[in-house]
Amino acid sequence: ERLRDFEQDVLRFMDVENIPFTNNQGENDLRMTKVQQKISGCFRSMEGAKIFCRVRSYLSTCRKQGVSATEALALLFQGKNPDFMELDKA
Repeated sequence: ERLRDFEQDVLRFMDVENIPFTNNQGENDLRMTKVQQKISGCFRSMEGAKIFCRVRSYLSTCRKQGVSATEALALLFQGKNPDFMELDKA
């Protein structure tokens, strides 16, 4: 009955292009951390966990802004930021 009541809201992604099929982006962002934890059993240190999370966050943000992981890492190693991170110099 609930699906019937909210049918237009549930199926909105079919009519509006920029609405994702699912709303679990937060879960997807956390998934790689759990995968890494499963592979290695744990993070060896809190600092290692923080570094992993920083890198994953950077790559996730870049992907959401249309920057590939390869391009994002290349810019990072060159000491540059992707365009979306640059402050307006107005």
